[in-house]
Amino acid sequence: MSWADSSPGMQAGRTPVDGHHPEENGKQYPRPPSQRKKVVVVGLGMVGIAFIEKLLKMDAKRREYDIVVIGEESHLAYNRVGLTSFFQHRKVENLYLNPQDWYTNTPLGALNYHLNTIVDAIYPKEKLVSTSKGDTIPYDVLVLATGSDALLPRHTPGHDAKGVFVYRTIDDLQKLIAYADTVKGSVGAVVGGGLLGLEAAKAMMDLETFREVKLIERNRWVLSRQLDSDAGGLVVDLVTQLGLDVMLSKRVGKVEVDKGNAVKGVVFEDGEHMDCECLMFAIGIKARDELAKGAGIRCADRGGGIVIDPSLMTSEKDIYAIGECASWENQTFGLIAPGIEMADILAFNMTQAKVHSERKFKRPDLSTKLKLLGVEVASFGDFFADRDGPKDLPGPKKHGVAAKKRLEGIEAGQKMRNMTSRPPPPPVKALTYNDPFQAIYKKYLFTLDGKYLLGGMMIGDTRDYVKLVPMVKNQKPLEVPPSQFILGASKEGEDNGDDLADDTQICSCHNVTKGDVAKVVKDETCKSIGDVKSCTKAGTGCGGCMPLVQSIFNMEMKAMGAEVLNHLCPHFAYSRADLFNIIYVKKLKTLPEVMKECGKDDSSLGCEVCKPTIGSILASLFNQHVMDKPMHGLQDTNDKFLANIQRNGTFSVIPRVAGGEITPEKLIVIGTVAKKYGLYCKITGGQRIDMFGAKKQDLVDIWTELVNAGMESGHAYAKSLRTVKSCVGTTWCRFGIGDSVGMAIRLEERYKSIRSPHKIKGGVSGCVRECAEAQNKDFGLIATEKGFNVFVGGNGGSKPRHSELLAKDVPPDDIISILDRYLMFYIRTADKLQRTARWVEQLPGGIKYLREVILEDKLGICASLEQQMIELIGTFFCEWTEVINSPSRRAAFQQFGNTSETVDTMEQISERGQQHPTYWNKESVKQDFNGQKWSELTWQPMIEAKHFADDAPTGSSANVKRGDTQLAIFKIKGGYYCTQQMCPHKRAFVLSDGLIGDDIATNKLWVSCPYHKRNYLLADTSPQDGKPSSQQQQQLAGTCTNDPEVNIAVFAVEEREDGWVYVKLPPVGELDGVLGTEKWMVRRGETEDPFGKLDRMLLKGLKGRKPFEESHLKGGMGEKRAAEVVLGGGGGDVGGRMDW
Repeated sequence: MSWADSSPGMQAGRTPVDGHHPEENGKQYPRPPSQRKKVVVVGLGMVGIAFIEKLLKMDAKRREYDIVVIGEESHLAYNRVGLTSFFQHRKVENLYLNPQDWYTNTPLGALNYHLNTIVDAIYPKEKLVSTSKGDTIPYDVLVLATGSDALLPRHTPGHDAKGVFVYRTIDDLQKLIAYADTVKGSVGAVVGGGLLGLEAAKAMMDLETFREVKLIERNRWVLSRQLDSDAGGLVVDLVTQLGLDVMLSKRVGKVEVDKGNAVKGVVFEDGEHMDCECLMFAIGIKARDELAKGAGIRCADRGGGIVIDPSLMTSEKDIYAIGECASWENQTFGLIAPGIEMADILAFNMTQAKVHSERKFKRPDLSTKLKLLGVEVASFGDFFADRDGPKDLPGPKKHGVAAKKRLEGIEAGQKMRNMTSRPPPPPVKALTYNDPFQAIYKKYLFTLDGKYLLGGMMIGDTRDYVKLVPMVKNQKPLEVPPSQFILGASKEGEDNGDDLADDTQICSCHNVTKGDVAKVVKDETCKSIGDVKSCTKAGTGCGGCMPLVQSIFNMEMKAMGAEVLNHLCPHFAYSRADLFNIIYVKKLKTLPEVMKECGKDDSSLGCEVCKPTIGSILASLFNQHVMDKPMHGLQDTNDKFLANIQRNGTFSVIPRVAGGEITPEKLIVIGTVAKKYGLYCKITGGQRIDMFGAKKQDLVDIWTELVNAGMESGHAYAKSLRTVKSCVGTTWCRFGIGDSVGMAIRLEERYKSIRSPHKIKGGVSGCVRECAEAQNKDFGLIATEKGFNVFVGGNGGSKPRHSELLAKDVPPDDIISILDRYLMFYIRTADKLQRTARWVEQLPGGIKYLREVILEDKLGICASLEQQMIELIGTFFCEWTEVINSPSRRAAFQQFGNTSETVDTMEQISERGQQHPTYWNKESVKQDFNGQKWSELTWQPMIEAKHFADDAPTGSSANVKRGDTQLAIFKIKGGYYCTQQMCPHKRAFVLSDGLIGDDIATNKLWVSCPYHKRNYLLADTSPQDGKPSSQQQQQLAGTCTNDPEVNIAVFAVEEREDGWVYVKLPPVGELDGVLGTEKWMVRRGETEDPFGKLDRMLLKGLKGRKPFEESHLKGGMGEKRAAEVVLGGGGGDVGGRMDW
């Protein structure tokens, strides 16, 4: 690529990067006031102000022009596209496109503005305009940006009644608001189902004064100018679900009024009557050309509008028209984008055309992307080409033979039209995707050969809009088949501007390109997203482009090495990667050390976000047992108890099965343990056996039996390596060309137990048939004749991603060093809870950059990465075994801290020979536990104080039982807190296992439920001198900060000299009546069986099926009897006594 091609500022015949020509630095510039031309702009709307902004910017050095703008309204230029937001804030200033001081801070004489002033006449020969105030203003250049008026059906009786409105200006909205207050609880109606009509309907709904809002549309669907019947019908369904009553195929024949001439209803042309007290017409607009007509300026006969040529000049020299008032080739444009384009062209030609070729206004892009009533809607290009025929097919000069064939097809179609009464279909093919379940509709229109995209429309998912629009504009042959446009659109995640060209338009409202945004960031004009909006106007129209603008801003800032804030949580002004490096370099090993060195408040307790992250970093660096005192309080419940907590408060146990390979002996042990403890068994997707339903107090005994049989922790509870899945490869398979099992086991044995930002999964396939699904793993190997292809950055889950090739044909001996580097680089640099898929995507340069770092040692850190991994894997120990051998750690595994009793909290369901918890009730418990009035409260000793660690910087807790009630007691910084144990969200008795957090801004403490992170305040204020005041406790304690529907009961608590912790409680019977476990146990039958209806359907006509536990053999024993025989060493049909 040549320098001229790659650097826009060096291209001959084009505008330099900064928009100015070297001539501007000559002695004749800037012009003195006496030599400047006066530009008068009539109209201070969105197009008028856009022209003024662009002219001021392009004329900043030359100073050829002084501008006078005359606005009819009493307001400064405001965002007409965002009018509906006015109902939320009721502040006109919030809609202003520029603050008032912007108008006065321009260079002296550059801009003068007049509000509330009507221009009533133009005198072209004298070059004067006169105003209603009697002023006469001379001009050198006159720019008419008078916009348009909303249409009223003046032929309709009652159109002038009280309560009839249009939707156009702030004044219109203020009148509607005032009138709506006089008819509260009535029916409001909007006539017109176009873009303006849906906006008006949303405005009426946002008022919240009408009992019901109806939309009346004369066509069979809404948005008929942008969408076909299928797409418009889907929008009707969606807005109806949002509460808008849509009436289709209806025409208003008459507006009924009462004696005071106020609206009371409408009569349709079909005779049907409808009551309503407020009526808004949004049936279209009419260009405001009356001022031009009065001056003899040519206006369009049909449809109105001031006729302009491609330079935007009217029939009078030095008079131009832009925006909705302008008629180009007998068309006016009601969208903001063509008007902004006109403003851009005119400002360019007035300032740059002396040294550059003049720009011409061509057929505008009428693509639109909006969010109407919460529904994403977009249409682009020639979106009705299948209905009306294509406006412009790629021409023969551009595309030779292909175009010639298309033209021949059109000519043949013309001959057919002459021969038959029915015309042939347009030379267009449509590709349609319609998903009624997710409410997504897409239709893309292509040429007959599928080589060119002509246009299309989208409902629900419009993420590909910004990529498709330039494809239509550029009219270049497509590089992929049309089907990939639909398949590719399913990519998850936000819009990413990385693959967009600089001239791609990202803001259609103000014609802003990706390059415009990138430029103001690169030259440091803009250092925040607010600066970008102010400077480029991107995002100040409808706002739909803001996610993409933000993405481009972030990308450019990162490319420059500038900081884009990615702080871990409110307690730290650092990202997870920053904290990792600080902790690594300074050898910090506890939360207090990290908080003192890096935190905003060195006495803070942290929160449910930063604690597990710091715990993970410490484990990744130093691999201290997560149950040790400095670490235990940082862990989420899974890590805290080395097992995955389940719906009923029990846990699942997964021993490691490296590579999915397991011996019969270990299978027997697993089966025996599961049978002994009543555990539900399931094969996991990672080729392991998961045993569910283990009670906390049984975990250590279960581990003991498994470890005694040669097994170890599978770390299924941790953010660490889970499994390395394998096919059988050359071990058994006749197609295998690599030992996938052997490689998988070696990798799993190497990387087991290392903590990482998120879970890691691997896979090894013995050939290209890919039975181990290695290409959707965090790392995966596929055997080749020369070794293994190494893939990275894939995952399944909620946002699946196919992995990418990192290295090809790697010999087995070199696999370890590559993966050591890759995994340690990920551990060092990833964000909190970031899978490798997202991490690779966000690396600067993606997989290419990763190859440079890992394979080419671009950063010079490969040796360091390998050494750090060697040190980390050298610290391995089985976490289960360490607990088994430690009495102090074993003590944590009991249900209650004050009794050896155990209770169940959910009833069980028996299915397919196993038991599992019944289904959760869908509703939360909304009882006001916090406001419960007790008959009396007395101090009761509940648990010995020695149960709580005095030196635990993260706090310690216990679940205690009194009567049938479970309570959670916490000790934090020397102060005690007590709440109910049950989280009302899912009636889960788990709060004592939740993480403690504090808010450094408000000084509040909370406990975070380990299930769904409901945060309940423990006290209004963090403890001072060891104890919080009871008055402070009672103010806000028990409320949920992120779910106002639920709250919990709190109780006063204190430690006394006798060494016991006392809680102030009501009588046992009263307490159990409100909080008892039996009362809140989740029971069978509360929720309908989700498969009841399906099972009844499936059982009809089935043959040859059997109950799961029974045998197909006549007289066969079935699973239970056969297992009993085997375990008892008996003979019979199961093969006799085995010699073990």
